[in-house]
Amino acid sequence: MINIRKLESELWESADLLRQGSKLTSNEYCMPVLGIIFLRYAYTRFKTVEAEILKDRPVRGGRVLPVEPNDFKTKNALYLPEKARYDYLLNLPDDADLGKAVNEAMELIEEQSSQLIGVLPKTYTSFHNNLLRELLRIFNNKTLDEVGGDIIGRIYEYFLSKFAPAVASDDGVFFTPKSLVQMIVNVIEPKRGILLDPACGSGGMFVQTGDFVNVSGTSANSAMTFFGQEKVEYNAKLCLMNMAVHGLNGKIKSGDEANTFYNDAHNLEGKCDYVMANPPFNVDKVKAESASNAGRLPFGLPGVNDKKEVSNANYLWISYFYAYLNETGRAGFVMAASATDSGGKDREIRKQLLETGDVDVMISVGNNFFYTKSLPCTLWFFDRAKKDEIRDKVLFIDARNYFTVVDRTLNEWSLWQLKNLTAIVWLYRGETEKYVNLLTEYKKEIQERLSALLAMMENDLSLLERFADPLKALIKEIESAVNKAHLLQDLYGLNDLLKKYASALNEQSKALFSYGDGLEKAEVKDFVRGILDTVSTWAQFKKVVSTAFESTVAEIKECRTIIKEAKWLTDKFGDGVYQDVLGLCKQASLSDIEEKNYSLTPGAYVGVASVKEDDVNFAERMVEIHNELLSLQAEANDLIDTISTNFERLGL
Repeated sequence: MINIRKLESELWESADLLRQGSKLTSNEYCMPVLGIIFLRYAYTRFKTVEAEILKDRPVRGGRVLPVEPNDFKTKNALYLPEKARYDYLLNLPDDADLGKAVNEAMELIEEQSSQLIGVLPKTYTSFHNNLLRELLRIFNNKTLDEVGGDIIGRIYEYFLSKFAPAVASDDGVFFTPKSLVQMIVNVIEPKRGILLDPACGSGGMFVQTGDFVNVSGTSANSAMTFFGQEKVEYNAKLCLMNMAVHGLNGKIKSGDEANTFYNDAHNLEGKCDYVMANPPFNVDKVKAESASNAGRLPFGLPGVNDKKEVSNANYLWISYFYAYLNETGRAGFVMAASATDSGGKDREIRKQLLETGDVDVMISVGNNFFYTKSLPCTLWFFDRAKKDEIRDKVLFIDARNYFTVVDRTLNEWSLWQLKNLTAIVWLYRGETEKYVNLLTEYKKEIQERLSALLAMMENDLSLLERFADPLKALIKEIESAVNKAHLLQDLYGLNDLLKKYASALNEQSKALFSYGDGLEKAEVKDFVRGILDTVSTWAQFKKVVSTAFESTVAEIKECRTIIKEAKWLTDKFGDGVYQDVLGLCKQASLSDIEEKNYSLTPGAYVGVASVKEDDVNFAERMVEIHNELLSLQAEANDLIDTISTNFERLGL
């Protein structure tokens, strides 16, 4: 997250340059900047794939054969001609027409990818050479090599939130955070077939699916066929750019024909193996007759007002997602939290959905997961090929209090939290082997990290010199605990030892620095040279030592977090037996759900876990309370909107 934040600040700098150097509006200059980022990210992937190709490249006449476009096609990667490569543009002479060169680079890339024809921006001749050169320099940093996922969508969201908040909140359109997309992919488990996202935005669902399939050892392009609909043409261009840099091919339609309320643009009703989406929430004024004529409504229209309009389209979307599935298909999507318990015709549609037996999993998500909005939501999952033993069951997970705080306004699920939530779904489905494999993965990860950490600790001893004694006994204790551990659970006791080490390291580093601060200049030189022969001043020594100790503490924190997450999982489910956990998960029968008037709100089933007063992290608990209050406030606002709509219909 730190790398992405750094990237965003640099993008802000680039936006300032564009605003100062041209007369473009924020909407007009957003796409050119994304075009530069596209070039940079495409070049990073090009170099990575090129290195893979050259590993086994034949040699003829003493020379390695050069790479060719076909080599990249076999790896589902985008080939870049020389004049479309970032380093070529970056190193052009000062008197070159850089705007013309960047436009040409975009054209050359479009020639390599038919799905990008007419998509990439080509307005760079309107910018001064110095401005473009500065932009290229800004984006020539390692951060872009370190971040992955839906980067173009993430950057797009940053621009929306920074320059056009009105656009960002219009009609409920906002970027889907990576951890929510990953959770959907984890539960859906796409393997091969047709994937549709009928509200595809910048293509995050496709990117994460591609990664999921590729990791399994299968080529995503050969196993999957990606279809998307996106009403906003600008977003559709971003989607195609995003897919291209990830080596994915897709069929994306945009404009009026891609308005999902009125069009099945790809004629996919009943044909999809997977449907994933984050549609705009609570859309109103959808023409009821046009929506009805467009079909894909197996449970009928939701409520229609006196103006012959659907005043809340949430259940139109829900119906579409179900209608697109084939008889073994799975769907996963984000929906407003209020939709799980809405009344009237919505409740009737929900009842019919439940009677199919295809409603699989419901996950409540807390506030602050979106970058431009603070609102709770729910992840819905359908599975038309559920096992018979859970056919009349629905798994409810309340994850509103399970997350990682990124900053004051943003939460996310960490990698291990995503794995833990997914593990609950595996156990509910009876897939114990996957759970056991995860425990093995936890053990391996912790042991490997501890091995690296012990090496860092030995380095700490050499840097602390005469102040190292209090740490030596702790290191021996940690080594002994690691060597004696046979089971994952045997490693849990290391959490306290690591905490003690971090505290002792802090105290001894203070003692070291206090000692050095009191030395004369001549004494300092002898002292630091006796420890590090690469430095000669106290300031240099303190900087090197502080950096090393900070790295140790950061790695300790990461180790402790992983151990904590492993313990969280095994404390609840042991070696792999599903059980309902108060405040977290509940496997409810259809009769249970009927008793609750067909509510699909996880909190109504899982209950509230008792709070242990001992060892409570005050800051974390305050965040939980704050999020609970925001959730209640959002639900209250939804109720107010519903009441206002009802009064309008009554003419009051």
